[in-house]
Amino acid sequence: MPRERILITGANGHLGRRLLERIAREPGRFSVRAVVRSRTAADQLSRLPAGVRPEVVIVDYTDTGELTRAAEGCAHAVHLVGILRETRSSRYEDAHEATSRALAAAAERAGLRRIVYLSILGSHPSADNACLASKGRAEQILLAGAVPTVVLRVPMVIGSGDFVSRTLREQARARFVPLLRGGSGREQPIDADDVVAAILAALGRADTRSLALDLAGPESLSRRELLDRTARLWGSRPIAIPLPYALEHAVAFAAEKLLANPPLTRAMLGVLDHDDEIDPKPACDELGIRLTPLGETLLRCVGPGSESA
Repeated sequence: MPRERILITGANGHLGRRLLERIAREPGRFSVRAVVRSRTAADQLSRLPAGVRPEVVIVDYTDTGELTRAAEGCAHAVHLVGILRETRSSRYEDAHEATSRALAAAAERAGLRRIVYLSILGSHPSADNACLASKGRAEQILLAGAVPTVVLRVPMVIGSGDFVSRTLREQARARFVPLLRGGSGREQPIDADDVVAAILAALGRADTRSLALDLAGPESLSRRELLDRTARLWGSRPIAIPLPYALEHAVAFAAEKLLANPPLTRAMLGVLDHDDEIDPKPACDELGIRLTPLGETLLRCVGPGSESA
């Protein structure tokens, strides 16, 4: 039986590469056509091990014609494209809504059977936050399309070697750690491997309904508690320095006004400060997956020895 081909947008990102590695461990199930938007991104994928390296096509994510040609011969699509930080040259509408509109049309023309879209926990078209509202509108576009779509909304994702794990490791080993609102906001981090498992489970569903699922890790805890849990793995006790939200908001506002490529924006700050506290069981039951305990994720991705993993 021939393998089904998956179209993956944004395959050069951390989750995209992890998804490619997982698919490579099940060589009889799927083949992959990765679409990226630049030669630099294509070169990143060309350096992957031979067994993991996908077929790569460079496209404009907002061009329906280019995406349609790329999707021909594929059975499903996994849409991983998105941005957390908007700049003058990279807008939420282009990254989220325009790409989803083009993919929905391309998927219908190419005869795809399913789309899986990775979104952010808290996304909704009426959200006050510009990023979450844009992601919510992108969800609506895909869910209203002709091709059945599964939306997976996830919070902070922790995986070996990614930005989040490096940041947590650095904070755990630091003497002083600035924390927004003293770390009182709540996180519900999920293991990157669990997100990949959820994507593959969504692709394999027999049910052809479109639906949106809120998925998160097994524990919701304050950011201060997350810091303390990570620090204990290193035998350290960092001192948290509370940062008032108003101060961070003012810094982000100034950066937006003065810089073309601000390191922090108000919308980005709002997403990072979003309180995540949901019951992940309905999504897990729907997908037939089990979550990795947070302690296991932290030990593997953030604890001693994780730097060389």
